[in-house]
This record gives sequence, C-alpha cells and structure tokens, in this order.
Amino acid sequence: MNQPVHLLGISNAIVDVLAHIEVDFLVKIRAVPGSMTLIDKQRAREIYSMMGPAMEMSGGSVANTIAGFANLGGSAAYIGRVKADQLGAIFNHDMRSLGVDIRLKPGPDGAPTARSHILISPDGQRTMQTYLGACLELSVDDITAESVGAPKAVLIEGYVWDLPEGPALTQKAVDIAATNGTTVVLSLSDSFCVERHRDSFEHAIRNGVDIVVADEDEVNALLQTESFADTLKSLHDYDNLFAITRSEKGSVIVHGDERFVQEATAVDEVIDTTGAGDAYTAGFLYGWVNDYPLAECAKIGTFCGTTVIQQVGARIEPGLLDDYPFE
Repeated sequence: MNQPVHLLGISNAIVDVLAHIEVDFLVKIRAVPGSMTLIDKQRAREIYSMMGPAMEMSGGSVANTIAGFANLGGSAAYIGRVKADQLGAIFNHDMRSLGVDIRLKPGPDGAPTARSHILISPDGQRTMQTYLGACLELSVDDITAESVGAPKAVLIEGYVWDLPEGPALTQKAVDIAATNGTTVVLSLSDSFCVERHRDSFEHAIRNGVDIVVADEDEVNALLQTESFADTLKSLHDYDNLFAITRSEKGSVIVHGDERFVQEATAVDEVIDTTGAGDAYTAGFLYGWVNDYPLAECAKIGTFCGTTVIQQVGARIEPGLLDDYPFE
C-alpha cells in the first residue's frame, strides 16, 4: 500500500449503470433531460427495474479519471467507500482489473454501494439519476498517511465537500500531501457544486491546491464572473495551474503568465458525452506526471476527451495512446 504511484484519486465511488433510452422514458420518470438528480434507495430500485439492458462499470467523476489514467499506462490508486455487496464487488473488481490500487476495504454494514443510472438519449445527452449510498460514509478516519501514501499527485473531487465529513477529510488529505511533497489537484465537479461550496473551494485553492481542473462554467462560478474574458483576467490573481475545458471551443491552460489555447477536434457524431471531462483530465494529468510541456498535456487531454464522446461510456480503453503522435 505504501508503494508510490503517479496519481491517487479521492472521490465518491459510484457504479455507473448505462442504458440507451428514448426521450419518453425521461418523461415517464419525470427527469429533466441533461440533469443530475439525487434519488433515494427506493427510487433507485424503481428506476433500475424500468430500465432495459444496461452496462455496469466503476464510475463517478474522479474514479473515471483514475480508471482512464491507469489505462493510459499511469500508476494509480483510489480512495472511495463501497459496501460489501454486489455493486461494491463490481466497482472494486473493475478498478483492480485495470491495475488500480484500491486503498479501502468494502464496508460490511451501512448503506448500499452508490450507483448512477446514466440514461443516454438518441442525441447522446446523458441524464443521471444518482443514489449516493455508501459514498456518504467516507470519513476522516479513511484518510491516513498509509492510505494516501506518497503519490506524485492526489486528485480530489469537488463533490466530496457534500459529504458529512468531506471538508475535514479533504483538509487532512491536503495536509498529508504537503508533508510528502505531493501535488494536490482539485476537480470542481459542476457549477452547482461550486456555488454550494465556493468559499471553501476558494480557501482550498489559496491554501494547498496546486492544480484546478474544471470546465468554463465551473471556473466562472468560482470566480463569479459573467464572461470567460473576465475569468481570464481574474486568474491573474492566482498562482495555481488551471486546466479549463470549453466543449467545442477546446481548452485553455493558465499558469501565471503562461497561457495555452488548445482547439477542439471535430467529430462526425457525438455518441455519448458521459465522462468527456473526466477523460480530458486523465489525459492531461498523464502528460503532467510524465513531465510533458503544458501545451502537450492539453493535446493529450483533448485526444482522450474526443475519443470518449464517440463511444458509449466514460472509459478510456487500454492502448489509446499507442499511436498518439507525441512531440
């Protein structure tokens, strides 16, 4: 467990249950297209019983990134809470099959393993109905010098702040990282999450976080800006490295006076947008831990994100970079 790894993820451990649906299914379950809704255990059972054929795999934003990072060839570890049930076994087996070092044992008691029903409509849009379950039981006691180890970087999910002990356990992880010389990466998760925890995120970014990965809306929410131009001006006040995705506008990397704009890659058809940002983060951090220039990190991230939106599910497949034209 103490063996150094490139990247450790700390996040909500969720099993993604992916299914193609027609729009009328969303009407039937009263879901807003493209939304993410938190549901209880009973509602999770009801929706699952109404779904057709589905594919199940380890998920959650940062877990997707860790899985993708491992499939790119990076050495990865993961901290997240699952129960000793069927879905918990699926999550841990799936991650371990990719070579990811799972740092926590499944809990024998408590809530069932979390799952997110990812409903993919014909236009590729995803609508999520998520039951958090055992995720909520991740605690300060799970974050120790032994479980964290000394990775080159630790990636923390913004959604962790929603957990009962989330702020305290993330601070403990940041403190351990500082002792080990580990770089701290924060994923802002979504703009609503930023709005819920903006002051805490701001404090963390000013006191311990080294790299911020986020999309344009999330950074705008963090900085309380109305336009991306205003956001870029505001970033002059930060020493952190920001990797910002902008969908069809590509991505922008900002670090002090350095700024790189990476154009998006055109695709013939978007199949499923699930995990596009997670895949970008996996590619970007894979480049970063291997000491590639920031512009090249952005290119690798774009390559990974572009690949994922042309398939079902958020998983980067092994060997994706075999033919990548590294500079």
